[in-house]
Amino acid sequence: MKVEKELLKEWDKTYVWHPFTQMAEYVKFDPIIIERGEGCWLYDIDGRKYLDAVGSIWCNVHGHNVKELNEALIEQVNKIAHSTLLGLSNVPAVLLAKRIVDIAPKGLNHVFYSDDGSTAMEVALKMAYQYWQLKGEKKRTKFVKLDEAYHGDTVGSVSIGGIDLFHSMFRELMFETYKIPSPHPYRFDGTPEECRDYALSKLEEVLEKHGEEVAAVVLEPLVQAAAGIIVHPEGFLKGVRELCNKYNVLLILDEVATGFGKTGKMFACEWEGVTPDIMAISKGLTAGYMPLAITLATDEVYEAFWGGDYGSGKTFFHGHTFTGNPLGCAVALANLDLFEKKGYPESLKPKIDYLYRKLYEELSELKHVGDIRGKGFMVGIELVKDKKTKEGFSWKDDVGRRVSRRIVEKGVFTRPLGPVLVIMPPLAISEEEIDFMVKTYRDAIVEVLGN
Repeated sequence: MKVEKELLKEWDKTYVWHPFTQMAEYVKFDPIIIERGEGCWLYDIDGRKYLDAVGSIWCNVHGHNVKELNEALIEQVNKIAHSTLLGLSNVPAVLLAKRIVDIAPKGLNHVFYSDDGSTAMEVALKMAYQYWQLKGEKKRTKFVKLDEAYHGDTVGSVSIGGIDLFHSMFRELMFETYKIPSPHPYRFDGTPEECRDYALSKLEEVLEKHGEEVAAVVLEPLVQAAAGIIVHPEGFLKGVRELCNKYNVLLILDEVATGFGKTGKMFACEWEGVTPDIMAISKGLTAGYMPLAITLATDEVYEAFWGGDYGSGKTFFHGHTFTGNPLGCAVALANLDLFEKKGYPESLKPKIDYLYRKLYEELSELKHVGDIRGKGFMVGIELVKDKKTKEGFSWKDDVGRRVSRRIVEKGVFTRPLGPVLVIMPPLAISEEEIDFMVKTYRDAIVEVLGN
């Protein structure tokens, strides 16, 4: 079906309700409608191109229109596009489960498929909850979360979220949780070590008082992505694991954004040698090609659900129509083949070092750049009113959106997190593309806010 460009734009404004978008604002501007992609670039219907600086929302790994990934999808679709995993299995789902267990932190031996990061976290929550019920510890129904947490937009994942702008209007739908401070060194009056120790002390206070009610502690390891790329101080994750062990609660790690090389390791928890009891992965799992997610569990968690028959009450009654979809699993396998071929994530270190060198050279002296923080290819640039006092802009100032809109106009696609500009490109980005990206961010900041 061929439709004229202007009609496509009219239909987009009239019929498409975009996520995380105020539509009254969206319709004021000429919409960007992507027609194709090549490498790290997006091309719209008007022939304009944009460097994909956020990896199509943090999931693209090898770039767009990748020959090996395309071929994996075509080969699989010529066999079968979908069959249920309820009472059946399929070849790619079996092969991928084994492959993921082989590369996951040691001890995570069981794979439960779902569709995206939010559903993977719903699985994790229900798994942890039912685990304790099956163990006879009926009081363990609560979860501990971090302030400013984000784990998705379904009701369970919203309940363990902590971003008021996103979540406060759904409070009546949410279950009760315990919240501890995020260890955010830039916004803490003290050293990173003091920041770490303060957050850990608050966690221990909760576990000392309520440990017998807690099913699990839930967090993103090392980097809280949607919170504004908050990078945790070294040792925080390890300290959380030790406290979970001490008070006999499960640890759930959300590696949806941090997994598959984006921090410089395959999974972020590897930086501190931590294995969670349950771990959620998605986004980079299929290199940004297909919706697919996995929740991994240890033998101990899995075996609690092992029963002789359905009458035992030990079945995990959860699933999705497209659980273990063969197309998604096939492209995920091809993605992992490319990781091996390219030597990812180990071979990324020189490029990661180059990115930060360019960022500090180009942006650190700008008067409204308060903090440049990140881990690997997950970068946040916090814009502030006053660099010395760290006085920040509010969401209502719309600074991040105004600067990001200028960045897009200059040929780089990005999305801000309030006053924090985000960089999370495909791992395949070249040094030349990094140069263009960083210069574009700098020029846009200067044009909107001054230098």
